[in-house]
Amino acid sequence: MSEGIQLIIGNRNYSSWSLRAWLPLAKAGVEFETLLLPLDTPEFYERIGEYSPTGRVPVLWHEGRCIWDSLAIGEYINEQFADGVLWPQDPSSRALGRCMSAEMHSGFSTLRSRMPMNCRASGRRVEHDDALNTDLQRLWTLWSDSLDSHQDHGPWLLGQYSLADAMFAPVVLRLGTYGVEPPKDLQPYCNAVLNDETLSSWLDLALQETLIVEADEAGA
Repeated sequence: MSEGIQLIIGNRNYSSWSLRAWLPLAKAGVEFETLLLPLDTPEFYERIGEYSPTGRVPVLWHEGRCIWDSLAIGEYINEQFADGVLWPQDPSSRALGRCMSAEMHSGFSTLRSRMPMNCRASGRRVEHDDALNTDLQRLWTLWSDSLDSHQDHGPWLLGQYSLADAMFAPVVLRLGTYGVEPPKDLQPYCNAVLNDETLSSWLDLALQETLIVEADEAGA
C-alpha cells in the first residue's frame, strides 16, 4: 500500500459516498492519488478486498492507516490536512454541522434509495409518496434552519464551506437529476454548491464515464 495519500472510490457518476470523501480532500489542497474501482464489475469484486475491510468504497489510506467510512474520512482529512478549517471554530456551529452530517449519513433512506446519484442524467422523474416527501421536507427544514442562523457569514450551511456541505453536495445533484425544485429561499445555496469549482472538477470527469450501473438508473 502506498505511503502517500490514496483514496479509493467508485464511479464518479454514481458513487455519492465517494464524492463525500473526495470533496474535503480536494478542498484541503494536498496531493493525493485517486484509485477508481468500477462498481458492480468483476474488477471491483476482485480488487476491493485489497483496500477495504468492508468491501465498499470510499476508503482512505495514509501512512498505513485505513479509514473506511465517509464521515470518518472527512474528519481525518480535516484534522490531518486542512488545519481544522473544514469545521467552524464556533462550538455551536460545529456541533450543528456534525449533527447534520450524521443525519445525512444515517438518515434520508427513502431519498437515497429512490433518487440515487446519477450525474449524467437529467429530466428523470420518480414517484413521490409520503416517505419521499417526508425526507424532502426534513431536508428543507434542516438546510433552512442552518442557513438562517449563518446567513451573515457566507453562502454555505455553516457560513463558510464545511464538511456538512460535502455531505449534502450529492443531494443537491440529485435534485437536478430528478427535477425536484427546492423552496426559493434555498435556491441560492443549491447554486453555491453547483457553482463550486471543486465539485465542477469531479463532474467533468463523471460526465466522461460510460459505464452504466443499472441499479442506479432510476426514474424515467
